[in-house]
Amino acid sequence: MSERRGRSGGRAARQAARAARLADDVPFLTRRLAPFEILAEEGLELIEHNADTILEEIGIEVTDHPTALRLFAGAGADVDGTRVRFPRGLVRSIITATTPSVYTQHARNPARSVEIGGASTVFAPAYGSPFVRDAEGGRRYATIADFRNFVKLAYASPAIHHSGGTVCEPVDEPVTTRHLDMIDAHIRYSDKPFMGSVTAGSRAEDTVEMARIAFGGDLAGRTVITSLINASSPLTWDGTMLAAAEVYARHQQASIFTPFILAGAMAPVTPAAVCTQVLAESMVGIAFSQLVNPGAPAVLGAFVSTIDMQSGAPTFGTPETALVMYAVAALARRLDVPFRTGGHLCASKVADAQAAYESAAVMQPTMLAGTNFVLHAAGWLEGGLTMGYEKFVLDADQLGAYAKIADGLDLSENGQGMSAFRENEPGVHFLGTQHTLENFEAAFWKSSLADANSYEQWAEEGSKDANTRATARWQSMLAQYEQPPLDDAIAAELADYVARRKADLPESEY
Repeated sequence: MSERRGRSGGRAARQAARAARLADDVPFLTRRLAPFEILAEEGLELIEHNADTILEEIGIEVTDHPTALRLFAGAGADVDGTRVRFPRGLVRSIITATTPSVYTQHARNPARSVEIGGASTVFAPAYGSPFVRDAEGGRRYATIADFRNFVKLAYASPAIHHSGGTVCEPVDEPVTTRHLDMIDAHIRYSDKPFMGSVTAGSRAEDTVEMARIAFGGDLAGRTVITSLINASSPLTWDGTMLAAAEVYARHQQASIFTPFILAGAMAPVTPAAVCTQVLAESMVGIAFSQLVNPGAPAVLGAFVSTIDMQSGAPTFGTPETALVMYAVAALARRLDVPFRTGGHLCASKVADAQAAYESAAVMQPTMLAGTNFVLHAAGWLEGGLTMGYEKFVLDADQLGAYAKIADGLDLSENGQGMSAFRENEPGVHFLGTQHTLENFEAAFWKSSLADANSYEQWAEEGSKDANTRATARWQSMLAQYEQPPLDDAIAAELADYVARRKADLPESEY
């Protein structure tokens, strides 16, 4: 018995090592798989025409941001109070004139810098949950300790390329200062790229200043921050989001302009209408960034889900959202800008079969659509209200499989495998061929968390289900975590900045 357990442990270690090697080869995915297209040219042109009609006839509300109103008016838009209407084609012309089709987000560790746009795909953790859950502690409000844990887990997960942003909301920290501790955690506990604060323009400025410190005092024109800017759908951009976007654009930092749409509530129920609204709202956000600073990196985002028409609760993994992903991805490509959507999304409260089915149903179209930046790639539960420890490592494990899918079909000489056919006699298995021996270790992606052993071996080793194995995994990852190097002078300057800003900011309720 003990001998078999020893072999099993070695096998699990080898599986984990193989998965790590696969994901560690590159800091982001380069897709060789062509995007899946669902619309012909005339269909895409129709949605573009309808989006321009919305912008021309109905317009967009722009609230609490006089600078945006002034910039849009100066560019040729009709500004009537807070309603902005755009002549047909104006927004598109602003975007296509200066928005980069691809940009590099530099990481503190240059080897972990990512490319966003083109054929690249970058995976980032889930974002914004006020609660966390683990199998032993259950559901509870998130703390700064949880936040740091998830930064560490993302850093230690080879298939996750990006540290993310508000990986959970640390409600034990004051509202006015928690952004400082969150950015500090991304810089100290990871050397992957990270996202910035967007809840106020001043907090975006803090993010930029802390990034300057982390990168040695001078950003030197580099984009080192990519941040999430959400529209207030339907057809509204508010001053809080635009203030943060303005700061980032002015400093040559990137923003993801994303309508947050629950179809039937913040948009019409039909997928084509949702695509039209997403395109209209996102384009206005990107155009704003270009008016602030032509050439500032910007991403067209789409976060779309459906609702239960009886209860109004968000639903995930539905076919309608997949159709929207495919269509809006194609619309972003026609604008020649990077695209963000998708993730391992679900409405389930725990990491169960519902979570797995719904998450897979969202991630597959995310990848096939050709998404460049995948927020919520790991950890999402309960419609985004909860960040799950077990869900995080289960999702991260599956991201390794998508790395294999992104590679497409290998048609190299080795991939064709003709030497194996020539070496092997008909009717004889291929296990002993030279081709198999040369390829067996990395031939197939293999989950490091799933159990494919016999029932007898599974029972002998404790009859552990996926959640039990996931609990052991995240606990082991945190126990073995090693903090990446950070120059002592930078660490001290960062601590000083955080302390000074906390002293300057007013106290607020938790």
